[in-house]
Parts: sequence; C-alpha cells; structure tokens
Amino acid sequence: MTGITKPNSKSSNIVEAVQTARDAFNRGVTRPIEWRRKQLNSLLRMYEENRNAMIEALHKDLRRSKMEAVLLEVDYLINDLKNTIHYLDEWSAPEKPPKGIVNILDKVVIYNDPYGVVLVVGAWNYPLQLLLLPMSGAIAAGNTVIVKPSELSVACAQFVAETIPKYLDNEAVIVVEGGPQETTELLKQKFDYIFFTGGTNIGKIVYEAATKNLTPVTLELGGKSPVYIDNTVDIFVTAKRILWGKFINVGQTCIAPDYVLCTKEVQDKFIEAAKKVLKEWYGDEPQKSPDLCRIINSRHFSRLQALVDASRDKIAIGGTYDANDRFIEPTVLSNVTGTDKIMQDEIFGPILPIVTIENAYEAIKFINEREKPLVLYVFSTNDKVVSSLVDNTSSGGMCVNDTVMHMGVETLPFGGVGSSGIGAYHGKATFDTFTHKKSCLIKNFAAIGEKLASGRYPPYSESNLNFLSTLMRKRFGPSLKFVPYVLAFALGAGLSYGIFTWQKMTSEDL
Repeated sequence: MTGITKPNSKSSNIVEAVQTARDAFNRGVTRPIEWRRKQLNSLLRMYEENRNAMIEALHKDLRRSKMEAVLLEVDYLINDLKNTIHYLDEWSAPEKPPKGIVNILDKVVIYNDPYGVVLVVGAWNYPLQLLLLPMSGAIAAGNTVIVKPSELSVACAQFVAETIPKYLDNEAVIVVEGGPQETTELLKQKFDYIFFTGGTNIGKIVYEAATKNLTPVTLELGGKSPVYIDNTVDIFVTAKRILWGKFINVGQTCIAPDYVLCTKEVQDKFIEAAKKVLKEWYGDEPQKSPDLCRIINSRHFSRLQALVDASRDKIAIGGTYDANDRFIEPTVLSNVTGTDKIMQDEIFGPILPIVTIENAYEAIKFINEREKPLVLYVFSTNDKVVSSLVDNTSSGGMCVNDTVMHMGVETLPFGGVGSSGIGAYHGKATFDTFTHKKSCLIKNFAAIGEKLASGRYPPYSESNLNFLSTLMRKRFGPSLKFVPYVLAFALGAGLSYGIFTWQKMTSEDL
C-alpha cells in the first residue's frame, strides 16, 4: 500500500485525488484479477473487524437499532461481498457469444473491461450500504474509485474516511469528504463512470454534469412507490408486511411504501389491523421504543412535521412528534386524495397515506397518471389482478405480497425507470454496471476462410454479391456453436477409418 491521500475541500486536492486514481488505472494496477481479489478480501476483513464500529456509527447518525443496522447494512454488505468474491473469476472471464455461419471459423469474444476512474456518491439514509456496495462492484470490475460519503451522516462518513485507507490501496480507492461544495468540484472532473444515490432533483444535476463529458451514469433515485391492496389478502399479515417496510429507518428508505391504494372497506380493515400491529411492535409510547430510528436532521424533521400538520383532519393513527428528539410517531392517514399536500412529493418519513379507489383498474389509472415509481407493491392472491398490474404499469421493480424483501434477492437487478432512476445493480448486475462489454472478432489467416471472404474485394460482381448475401443470410435453427467440434470429430473419425482401412488392406496384401 502507498501513502494515504486525504483531499480536503480545496478543489486542487480533489483534482489531485482524481489524477492519482487515473494514474493508477493507466498503470494497469487494478486490471489483474489477483489485485481485485486481494482488495475485496481486505474489504471483507474490514467489515468483519469493524462490525461493532459500523453498528455504532449507524446508531449515532440515525439512532438505528442493532437489528436494522445488522440486517439492512452490515450483514447485507458482507453477504453481497462474499457473493462477488465467489463469482469474480466467472464474471470477469471473457464471454463467447453464439456466432453465425459467416464467422464459423473465427473467434467471437466479449471482454469485460473496466471503465476507468469511477465516482461513487453515497446517500445519508443507508450511509454504508449505498456507498460501499457499489464501491465493491467497481473494484471487482477493475476500476479505480473516488468515494464520496454523504456529509449528513456524519459518523458513518467519518468511519469510511478513517477506515478505508487502512485496508484498501490508497491510490486506487480514495475517499473525498465534504458537502455540496466538494460534490460540485467532483462533478467538474472527468470520470469514466458516475454512480449516484439520492434524490431526483440532485440526480438531475449529476446527470447534467455527466453529459458534458458523455460520462455514463447510474442514478439510484426514488419517488412515490405505491401499494395496492385488494380484498383477497390476509389483512393482518398484509398490515405487518407493509408497516415493516414503511417504518424501518422511520420511512427514510427509497423503496419504502409511499402510499396505499385500496377500497374504503379494505382501508377500514387495514387501519384496525395496523393499530394492533403498531401497539404490539412499539407499545403505547412509541418514542420510548428502542426499535424506532430518528429523522436524520432538523431540516428533514421540519419538512415532515409540516406534512403531519397539513393532514391533521385525516390522521387515523399516530400524529405526534418531538422536535428536540427529531421523533415523528408512525402515522397512518385515511381518505387521502391525490391533490393533498402529502401526495405531491416522496414522503421519506414515517407517514403512510391511504387513497381509496374502487378497483384495480382505477388503481392502475392513478399510478399511470404519476411519475414512474421505483417499486410497485401489490397485495393480492388473485393472479389476474396481479398480472393486470404487472402488464399495465411501469416501475423500476415489483414485489408481490411483501415489501422491501426483493432487495435481498441478489439475482434481481435493482434500479429505477424514468424519474426514479437510470441503470441497475445488485449481485452480478453491480459488476456489469461498472464493466464495459468490449466486443472483439478474431480472424485467422486460414486459406478456406480467406477464400470464402474474398468475394468482398473489388472488382465487384453480381455473382460475388449473391454469394456473400447467401453466406450472410440470417438463419434460425439448431445452434451452430457445436459445429466446429462436430467437424473436428468427423475429420478425426474419417482419418481413423482411413488408417484402419489402409492397415487392413496392407495386411491382406501380405
């Protein structure tokens, strides 16, 4: 390892940090699989050796309980990283796609190339997971990485800045601390890929900055993720699954259920079930529960407080708050309309409005009249209803009869669409996100191949055109990938038969 680079708020140091990372990439430091594996194993060791420190930092920033800290961040990171290490050789190996008859004698290869210098900008609501998971994917793909933690999650940003240089190559993985000024300076630099997690408005700024250098981006944003409930479900189980997804991290989750769509009858049943569930989980005084997080800062608290105050006449459960403790009680609103203040922007807090509709068709219409959500949640045991929502809506992803849990399926790419984001990651999709698929055709100088292709050379003729058109015509049938092996086998068998026949004839002559 080399000396630690610690850029501060000065733009010159940010320029220096980016140049250090580019020099390391240009020297080929990050390309060998052995280097990547060593870095990923060191990162895994960092997680395992600093488990308690990560839990403590999350508690300082968000008063996150140990249960949520471990399941949603620490263990999540560890399991994802172990999966990446296990499949690193397989994912990084050149791919050999199918080839047509015109290239039957050639090699057709797709190389998994790193982009180069990658910028990863994290978010404050899951300050470790949303920063370190994409970072590990960028390293696995062979990139150098500039890491920018959110300044709002102070303890976690400090942990990242102090800990990463102790475990990872300081020229290839560099942490830049700071706020909007530092982020602005970073976006002025030329990167080969930018990965940003945060709000849609800031995402637009990042996207605009990236276009100046034609830099590809992944934008993990958010939006108002709806939940549709029909009358076929177990309402008590449904309430538990929705409320858990809503109130982990007190709603400060990009995939948290933002609002519910259901009939008036289902609404009433849901509220009764929700009262029992919330009392069972958090008791009569939720503020004293050790299992409820806090709002990240006073600015976000004031925004949520204003939403609660504007909805006083529609509060069915909860509604209390404490500014000194940045505490907002889990709150459910009933009979909300699409024009209410609570429905104008992503809530990102522990407030769950219910909008009543008549049927699934009306729910689909309501969803499609708004921006495309990051996730659509559907609670129904009616396959036709589920299929109708799948086929007639657009969202980054879907989860049926549960919330949030699709995030734990590593084979499902996670990402948004439209205003909820661009691109996807998780599992192999993370590796692929930071990988350029470099296509390569490798021709040989075999006489037969040159003879077949010689019709392309001038002087042009009608017969050569017809021959090449026939050769290049798209055909669909059995795969041709085994043809070379069949030909080789046939050739070998023919030679063997010829030798056997010759030997037999020779013996008869004797």
